[in-house]
Amino acid sequence: MATLLVSDTSVLIDLDRGAILPEIFRLPFEVGVPDLLFEGELKHWQGPALEPMGLRVLSLDGTGVSLAQTYRVREPRLSLPDAFALALAKTGGYVLLAGDKSLRELAEAEQVECHGVLWVLDQLEQHGVLAAARLLNALVLITSHPRCRLPKADIQVRLARYRRAEPVG
Repeated sequence: MATLLVSDTSVLIDLDRGAILPEIFRLPFEVGVPDLLFEGELKHWQGPALEPMGLRVLSLDGTGVSLAQTYRVREPRLSLPDAFALALAKTGGYVLLAGDKSLRELAEAEQVECHGVLWVLDQLEQHGVLAAARLLNALVLITSHPRCRLPKADIQVRLARYRRAEPVG
């Protein structure tokens, strides 16, 4: 059984900004989102197109919902969909994909494995899903958005690596 990645909205948005959102479904992972996030944020955006690619819409049981509410009390800056994503990852033993700093910090405190969009780019590279030139273009598109909050040093490392890997000529 493949590892399940539970994503928040920001990672999916960044991948879409980089014009590589469908490629996450070519990785050897399953990708899911909480039903609350799907209904509130994806249903009228990319959700219907992502489901046939393999996006799983996941529900929390009562215990999971209570856990999500506990997360909101502990970290009021968390959105309810983000709290649901963390609760799903925690209760299911899944990996969380998150861009929100508060969510990432709480995931670390909860001992939930958590990664962001740069990790997804690394996976696309390592699994041979995308060539360096396409990754370079995607990262430039992602980082050119005014709301990009990715760590500059990590961006530069990847940009340099992708540029080195590009064929000359």
